[in-house]
This record gives sequence, structure tokens and C-alpha cells, in this order.
Amino acid sequence: MDLSSLLTSFIPSSTSVCLLFGFFGYLGIAGSVLPGKLVPGANLADGTRLHYRCNGLLSLLLLVGLLVIGAWMDFVSLTAISDRGLELLSTTFIFSVIVTMILYVAGSKSNDRSASLKPHITGNIIDDLWFGIQLNPNFLGVDLKFFFVRAGMMGWLLINLSVLAKSIQDANLSQSMILYQLFCVIYIMDYFFYEEYMTSTWDIIAERLGFMLVFGDLVWIPFTFSIQGWWLLSNKVELSTAAIVANCCVFVIGYLVFRGANKQKHDFKKNPKALIWGQPPKVIGGKLLVSGYWGIARHCNYLGDLLLALSFSLPCGFSSPVPYFYPIYLLILLIWRERRDEARCAEKYKDIWAEYRQAVPWRILPYVY
Repeated sequence: MDLSSLLTSFIPSSTSVCLLFGFFGYLGIAGSVLPGKLVPGANLADGTRLHYRCNGLLSLLLLVGLLVIGAWMDFVSLTAISDRGLELLSTTFIFSVIVTMILYVAGSKSNDRSASLKPHITGNIIDDLWFGIQLNPNFLGVDLKFFFVRAGMMGWLLINLSVLAKSIQDANLSQSMILYQLFCVIYIMDYFFYEEYMTSTWDIIAERLGFMLVFGDLVWIPFTFSIQGWWLLSNKVELSTAAIVANCCVFVIGYLVFRGANKQKHDFKKNPKALIWGQPPKVIGGKLLVSGYWGIARHCNYLGDLLLALSFSLPCGFSSPVPYFYPIYLLILLIWRERRDEARCAEKYKDIWAEYRQAVPWRILPYVY
């Protein structure tokens, strides 16, 4: 593909716009009408708390089922996304910029004094656009922060499935593609099975909604996390049995650490007396958990996330650094985020945090970092 053709492929079309807004429309309707567990969020500064309908798994399964039926009836093409990957990328990016501007203008004009919608304006327009002004803006009763992260995770799976369909259509399905797809399906389905855990994460609790989260959820997650699948479409990799087994081990270990650590944190926040590994939890200052994975490293969940990211890339072999963009990026991001978390926790917990650091000296990887 020459440069002119490449640039042309980024130009949004009416089809890409319809695909994007059709997807958002479905998510808005399904998220509002399908049954799901109503999960209370964290207590906000003014004592209020939002409630989140966690029906993402049902919404996803219904959508995939409708797409399969539609393809069987020749109403839709399963390769519609993979055939228009770059224009969907640009369309979603433009949408993210527009949404960010709308959030900025609406937030600046808001007189709401609630913790969810009270404007937080620094006066630095770059900072306000990047981090956002309001904590929990909504549209037609839909919490946009929760909606966007759901859309990003679901979009990642839809892109992958379309790439898989393209691979089958082109008769170049490989063991590597199957392994990559399998790991991603398990990871994403697990995310939606435990969707309520998302309500206790820092992004949902404390981050305002600006370009950082809008772009991160709608563009970065689905389009960069799927790079391995796109790469395998045009690069066939043959894996030995030993390589497959090793790759599966990395995935399983990463999954156990990631899911286990997040579950322990979530359960502790909901019930500080919940048993961890069959024992009463050990707590410093009545707030900081030092049992289970959280007694091994202060951010052990990040270690699990990094191992999972690596397992998504290992099926691509080592002939190119391109498929390893995701784990390399994630390593940089999580180290930056861990430093940011450490500074916030040191300010918030003061002497308790210093005691916690002595009890759990390792940040992410024990005996290394």
C-alpha cells in the first residue's frame, strides 16, 4: 500500500460512522433495558453514590448472537470491521475529540454542586481537557465513564472476532491466531463476568472524564490492544508444542495473579473481614491490606496484567517488535501509574503508608522492583 492509499484509508466514510453509532446505540439501549446486577459505587465526597447496572456480559453475548444470525441471513458482514479498520480508527478518534470538547463546554457551564457533576476547573485548558472537569457526567441517564470503558472492552473483542473472520475467509488461520484469540476471549469474557469489580477501580472512583479516559477507552483499548491480531493476518507464525505450552503457562499465571489480586481488593473494600486465602485479613491502620497478593507486592495486580499482555503477544513469535507494542506500552504506563499511585497514597495515608511500605517493600515484581 502506497502513502496515498494509506492516507485515503483513514478517511471516515458513512459506513464507518453508521457502524460506530450503531454500536453505541445498541450499548445504550441494551445497557438500560437488559437485566443486570445493580451495584452501588463508592461513597462520593458529598455522601452520595452512583449505582451501576452490570449487564455487560449479557449485552455482549446478545450482540455477538445477533451478529452471527445477521451474517447467516446475509444482513451483515463479519469482516465489516476488519475491512475498514483504519477508517473506523479515525472515525472513533474524531468522535473522542468531539466528545471531549462537549464535556469541557458542558462542564464549564454547569452550576451543579454535587460531587459527581461539580466542575473542577484549574484554569489550564490543556489540563482541563486532558483530565476532564466533571467526575461522573451522564447523557440521558447513562453514566458516560462506565459506558465508555464498556464500549472499549467490547470493541476490542468485536475487532478481534472480525479479524478472526477475515483470517478464516482468507484461508490463513494459524495456531498463533487461534491462541491469541482464545486468550483475548477468556480475558474479555472474564472482565464482563466480573464487571462489578470495575466500580471499585481508581478510574471510576476518582478520575474525571476528559480526553485521557475518552480516548483511552474508545480508541486506545480496542485499536492498540488488537495489534497482534492485525499483525497475524499478514504474518504466519508456526509455534512448537513447547512454545504453546509455555505461552499457556504465562497466560494462566498472569490470569491467576491479576484476577486474584483484584478480587481480594474488591472483596476487602466490600467486607473488610472477608477471609483471604482462608485467613482473616491483615490490615495496617485499618485501611491498607497486607494479606494475599497485597502482602507480596504493593501493586501485584499490575504484575498479572503485564503477564497477560505478554501472553497476548507471544503467539506472534519474535521476528518483529510490532506485536509487542501492547506489553511494552503497558509496562511504561503501569510504572508511571504506580509512581502516581504511590505519591497519592503517601499524601493520603501519611505515616500509615510508610508503615505499609516497610511491610510490603516490593512495588510490582518481588525481589526485582
